[in-house]
Amino acid sequence: MRVGYGLVLLAALLFTPLNALSGQSSPNAAAQVRPPLVPTAAFTARSGLSGMKLSPDGNRIALKAVASDGKTRLAVLDANTKQGLHNLEMPAKNELEWFRWAGNNRIIASLSQLGSIYGEDVTFTRLFVYDLTTRSFTFIGKKDMGIVGDDVLHIDPAGQFLLLSMQRTMVDYPSVWRFPLDGTAEKAGQQIQAQRQYVWSWYADDQGVVRMAIEVLDSGNLKLIYRRTADEKFRVAAVIDRVNKDKRGQWILAQIAAGSDEGHVLEKDDGGHYVLRKVNYSTGQTGETVFARSGTDIDDVWFDEQNKLVAAFWSDDRDRVEWFDPDLKALQTKLDKALLGNQVWIAGRSRDRSRMLVWAGRENDPGVWYIYTPAMRKLDLFFAEKPQIDPAQMAVPTAITYRARDGVEIKALLTLPPGRKPANLPLIVLPHGGPYGVHDKLEFETEAQFLANRGYAVLQPNYRGSGGSGDDFVKLGDGQIGRKMQDDLDDGMDWTVAQGFTDPKRVCMVGSSYGGYAALWAVIRNPERYRCAASFAGVTDWKMQLLYDKNYFSRESGRKWKAKISGSEAGFDLDLVSPVKQIGRLTRPVLLVHGERDFRVPFKQYTALKLAAGTAGKPLDLLTFPDEGHGFDKPVNSGRWLDTLEAFLRRHNPPD
Repeated sequence: MRVGYGLVLLAALLFTPLNALSGQSSPNAAAQVRPPLVPTAAFTARSGLSGMKLSPDGNRIALKAVASDGKTRLAVLDANTKQGLHNLEMPAKNELEWFRWAGNNRIIASLSQLGSIYGEDVTFTRLFVYDLTTRSFTFIGKKDMGIVGDDVLHIDPAGQFLLLSMQRTMVDYPSVWRFPLDGTAEKAGQQIQAQRQYVWSWYADDQGVVRMAIEVLDSGNLKLIYRRTADEKFRVAAVIDRVNKDKRGQWILAQIAAGSDEGHVLEKDDGGHYVLRKVNYSTGQTGETVFARSGTDIDDVWFDEQNKLVAAFWSDDRDRVEWFDPDLKALQTKLDKALLGNQVWIAGRSRDRSRMLVWAGRENDPGVWYIYTPAMRKLDLFFAEKPQIDPAQMAVPTAITYRARDGVEIKALLTLPPGRKPANLPLIVLPHGGPYGVHDKLEFETEAQFLANRGYAVLQPNYRGSGGSGDDFVKLGDGQIGRKMQDDLDDGMDWTVAQGFTDPKRVCMVGSSYGGYAALWAVIRNPERYRCAASFAGVTDWKMQLLYDKNYFSRESGRKWKAKISGSEAGFDLDLVSPVKQIGRLTRPVLLVHGERDFRVPFKQYTALKLAAGTAGKPLDLLTFPDEGHGFDKPVNSGRWLDTLEAFLRRHNPPD
């Protein structure tokens, strides 16, 4: 089934099982028959649509649309007819970071662009408003301002104004400005909260009143600055002894309700996992635990317009939701039955719940989007994420656990190629990016499925530092880049060998971003284990990356990030685990790939390793994409990456 950019209505479906439509098949049956080699184009062909958001009245859908030529557009569709209403092309050399509705007729969009300060590469973010009535796209902010220009504290539900926290100069602390959204923002913007020494984070309530700030002291401790109303002066509500691990030092604010001192925060329990708790902001004291899940963090919560808790989200081996709203809980049950065999998400809803966006998919199915109209009990098929993928031909990954050499339990995903005997298989270790707080889950992963289809077993370890297992597990990764985090990858390989699934003489590592770094480091550190490595957008020089990263942190946050990467071990030098500095040890084939417009891991990381390898006489397979960043916008480029990767692996670690 192919769904094109035209977004025509493909089907109208009542509450009946949709197995045939979504390609439901038995995982056991899929595993018993070797599927054909699925064309690369099937993995890379996609709708080009993402980030779907319903307008508050449910009549329009805003989304990011990436055409086959790689150009990004902010599109708006009629939710009733699926016909395009607006198609705004983003400025050249800008990335669309995020967008949100502001009322029913305006959309706020954050764009980023690569620039430089004092010769250092930095990524600037700036805010714009698109008015659907006037079709104007207007800058929000000041001509002269800091690097971060999209720290929005509040958007008026009616779409009349927003609050933006921003630095007026590079040496200022952020102040809070109110900008109208009628196209006069730069001239009519007003400062409503002056900068305050040591304050980097301001918070507003659901009515747009700046109510709270966090002051970072030189000692590393924090002050919670608070007021109940706009007429009050700020006062110190609590001093947070972060040095002695006061839990409040790692609060994630979930809600500040207008006219009340009561709210909610995500706070760590005694086991180091984030739970949802009530809080009194005027005293800085938390109360009862509202919701928790043993062994994992609560990632997010939803509240409605009346500040009632609607849902809580967490993940273990897959994403989960708990509905507190009885109507939405009942609806989830109906959707689960209607879309039998799928993981189903209510991904968006209008303010009155008259229309919703629903996604259904699973680990061997990239998923399908629907528009749901509750009053009519009707699901309209919107589009498929990867329309050429047949789930029956895909592998079904399994969640597994193993113990690292120091006894730490590591969770991972193992994908075995369908139709092949699960013994002595060639293995690809595929670590995720991040690295901290991110984890692989049971969901469709393009590279893992592509490699499994080509005959490889694929292991995706959630090495220490990964998310999903609590903050203590994340902290185990502090200072362990290239060391114990790398041990966890090696130990996962050993586990697959011990189980008889894989051949220890036929292992390569492949990854992107941090995973790309891990792949490079694997063949430099342990050439006896790995036959080859392929890195897309990988870090090659950690000191260089930290210099780049510091532009996006406050002084305190930058210090913490550097400490997290470097660790506290006396005498340890990041050069000891940086491929650029250790390239002389390389004896295995490497495929090095990077996008020249990468804002996250700058292209200088690629050129540094290329130059170092040339100087050391170490040949590399090289591939660059002048028109791509830290991922792929153009399917043709994504296909070129996969084809190049397949050819590279066939030369150095053939599947048969």
